[in-house]
Amino acid sequence: MYAHERAAHAGEIAEKTPRSGLLGDGIDGDKILFLDCPSGAAGDMIIAALLDLGMPLSIVTRAVEAVGFEGARVSAKKVTVGALSATHFEVDSADQTERSYRDIKDLLEASSLAAPVRDLALEIFEVLGRAEAQVHGVPLDQVHFHEVGAVDSIIDIVGAAALLTELGARVVTSPLPMGRGYVTSRHGPIPLPAPATLLCLAGVPTYPDPLQSELVTPTGAAILKAVSAEFLPWPHFTPQTVGYGAGTRVLPDRPNAVRAVLGSASEKRGALERDVAILLETNIDDQTPEVLGYLLDELLREGALDAWVTPIVMKKSRPAFLLSVLGPEAQADALVEIILRQSSTLGVRRTKVERTMLKRRIVQLASEWGPVRFKVSGEPPLSAKPELEDAVRIAEREGIALRMVLLKLTALGASLLGE
Repeated sequence: MYAHERAAHAGEIAEKTPRSGLLGDGIDGDKILFLDCPSGAAGDMIIAALLDLGMPLSIVTRAVEAVGFEGARVSAKKVTVGALSATHFEVDSADQTERSYRDIKDLLEASSLAAPVRDLALEIFEVLGRAEAQVHGVPLDQVHFHEVGAVDSIIDIVGAAALLTELGARVVTSPLPMGRGYVTSRHGPIPLPAPATLLCLAGVPTYPDPLQSELVTPTGAAILKAVSAEFLPWPHFTPQTVGYGAGTRVLPDRPNAVRAVLGSASEKRGALERDVAILLETNIDDQTPEVLGYLLDELLREGALDAWVTPIVMKKSRPAFLLSVLGPEAQADALVEIILRQSSTLGVRRTKVERTMLKRRIVQLASEWGPVRFKVSGEPPLSAKPELEDAVRIAEREGIALRMVLLKLTALGASLLGE
């Protein structure tokens, strides 16, 4: 499961192994790296942007040595991109061997890379490998990389994994521009965005760009898909350090650079946190309650954060229902499609909303009926509620009234309020 698909689990990132970074030790939700990609992204541009933030090149050098590329050399230099001072990252290697997904997987697993770096690099290559497997209609282990299998591309991925692991920040990436046209490949001309790039970006917000150019490479797409917790035009945070990573191509209308902005989540205060969601609404006056109930269930199964129906009165004093659905911005189109397919409405209103919430985490406690999950809200904790599904399972298994199970579990959860 990729990072942006795990974003709803707020505590997951904080539980990773602490490591040093530009804003101090450890990974926590208050430390955010925003990768702003108005000109697209490639693996070398992402590394260069992180180096321009102030991260040492030695992190990449050690990762290269750990993989065993003794003849490869990496370097970084300051350049000017348009009006911007930026860093350009280069790999010098005579080894242009093309490798398969299995070759690269074996190479990384046999390396002396630290486990978190190795695992992230393997995840990035799996994103890319699965995309290539789908493009060519072959099993994952039979995928043969061409350009991406060369040493420079492997170093781009391993180097990015090493830097991001060391930095220890929650990664947010901007929606990505999609240039059009064609690019030459081993198999002949292919349309842009390249097929593998497009599959790597499944579920990622993109927008059309007028340039006839490859703006997002497969390597860049795989890195961003694997490491990004969210894709937002701009996160709620306080910028502190900015770096620019230069690309090799000169673009006619903008600097070709990835902008890395490191900061802290200033919108979080004590027990509160904020995010952005999409509110979908439509009025329905010719649908049975049975169908609406089924629609609510399907919306929640498919990723809605919440969904509800409110009785209203429409024009001509006609009784009706207001269907409201709250969902992540990345899921909005999919939720709209469900509403249009499963209901009689002809259109859906869409509003971007900000949510302010108590911080939440799941804690498991031992009860007289076995382990039970509790949702703990606030810091310090203000409430601790047993998960209803756990309580229902206990009530059905033990033949006890649900309300009695909830009473006992609620009393047990009160022990968490003194934390």
